[in-house]
Amino acid sequence: MNDKYWEEKIETMPREALRALQVQRLQKTIRIASHSPYYGKVFKERGITADDIRSVEDIRKLPFTTKADMRANYPFGLVAGNMREDGVRIHSSSGTTGTPTVIVHSQHDLDSWANLVARCLYMVGIRKTDVFQNSSGYGMFTGGLGFQYGAERLGALTVPAAAGNSKRQIKFITDFGTTALHAIPSYAVRLAEVFQEEGINPTSTSLRRLVIGAEPHTDEQRRKIERMLNVKAYNSFGMTEMNGPGVGFECTEQNGMHIWEDCYLIEIIDPETGEPVPDGEIGEMVLTTLDREMMPLIRYRTRDLTRILPGKCPCGRTHVRIDRIKGRSDDMFIIKGVNIFPMQVEKILVRYPQLGSNYLITLDTINNQDVMIVEVELSDLLSDNYIELEKIRKDITRELKDEILLTPKLKLVNKGSLPQSEGKAVRVRDLRDNN
Repeated sequence: MNDKYWEEKIETMPREALRALQVQRLQKTIRIASHSPYYGKVFKERGITADDIRSVEDIRKLPFTTKADMRANYPFGLVAGNMREDGVRIHSSSGTTGTPTVIVHSQHDLDSWANLVARCLYMVGIRKTDVFQNSSGYGMFTGGLGFQYGAERLGALTVPAAAGNSKRQIKFITDFGTTALHAIPSYAVRLAEVFQEEGINPTSTSLRRLVIGAEPHTDEQRRKIERMLNVKAYNSFGMTEMNGPGVGFECTEQNGMHIWEDCYLIEIIDPETGEPVPDGEIGEMVLTTLDREMMPLIRYRTRDLTRILPGKCPCGRTHVRIDRIKGRSDDMFIIKGVNIFPMQVEKILVRYPQLGSNYLITLDTINNQDVMIVEVELSDLLSDNYIELEKIRKDITRELKDEILLTPKLKLVNKGSLPQSEGKAVRVRDLRDNN
C-alpha cells in the first residue's frame, strides 16, 4: 500500500484486466445466486446458466431485479448461502412504510464491505492517525455500522456518535479532536447552524474532512457546507441493497464518484425502455454485486438517476466515475404536465444566503387546479424588512420559473418553522385530490 492508494493493484487495474475480472466474478455470482429460491426459479424458467456469460455485455441476458421482487420474496427468498451456518448479520432498508428490503451477510461479505469503505476513506486522505466521527444512525441502517467497520478497518480512532443531538456532536468534535466526520448533507448544514448558535467557530476545531451522502444534493449545497464548516466535503454513494456505503466515492478531484468495479457491475439504462444509454447520458443506474456470497443481487434497479462521466480521472484510478445523483426516477413528480425533481428547486434556493437550509415542497389542489407551494426558511442574516423580503421572494420565484418551467407559490417562513429531520430530509408532500 503506497500513500495514495489503499489497494493500488486493484484501483489502477487496466480496463481490459478489470473487465476480465468482472466476467469471472459475474459467472461465480450467477452460480451462487442459482441456489436462492428466487433466482433459482428465474434462471430455470429462462434457461440461464453461468456458462452463458462470456462477456460483460452478456449480463443483458439476465432479468432485472427490483425492490418489488425483494419485497415479494421477503424476508429470505433471495438468500443463496446457508444462512443458519454462515449468516452473521441482517440489515434492512431505512424505509418507514411497507415491507422493508432485507440483506443477509456472511463474514466474507462483511469483510469485503469493510475493506471497500476503508478504500473510500483512504482515497480522500483519511488515515489511521485520524479521529473519525460517525453521525449516522446505527442498528438496521447501514450508514452506521458500514462506516464504523470501514473506519476501524482503516485503523482510525472512531467516535460512534450516532444520529442527532447536535450539541453533543459538537462537544465530541471539540473534545475528542475529531478530524473527519460522516453526515448526511441536510444534517451537516444543521450542524453548522448549531455551531453558530453555540458561538463556536468551526475553524477553531480539528475538523478538516467531511463525508456526505445518503440523500441527493447539489454541488451548490456541497460548497455551502464546505464554507460553513471550513472542510473539504466528499460525496459518497451507497444503498442497503448493495451493502450500504462504499459502492462509490469521490476522490480528491471532487469530480464524480468512482464505482468500485471489482465488486459492482454498473449499467445505465433508459428507465422507460430498460435499454442501455451511451456513456455521458443520464439514465437509471443498475448494479450487480460481484463479491457477495450470502445474498448476491443481479441487475438491481436502483431508481437513482445519474450518468457515467467520460474520460480518465487525473487521480490515476481506472474505475468508472458517475456524476452526482440527480434524483430518483420515483422521486420525480409531475405537475401540470411538467416533470420536476426536488433538486432543481434546491439548486436555486442554495444560491441565496438570505435563506436557511430547510425547505418543503407541497403539491395541492385548490379550486380544482394543481398548485406547487415552496416553503423555505429564512436565515438569521435577513431582517423583517417587508420590501426587502418581497424583492427576494420575487427574484427567487422568477429563477424557479426559469428552472422548472412553471410558477410556484413561494413562502418565506421564519427559521425553525418547518419540521426538522435528523434522518433523510423529507422534501415533498403531495396532498393532491388525485393521489
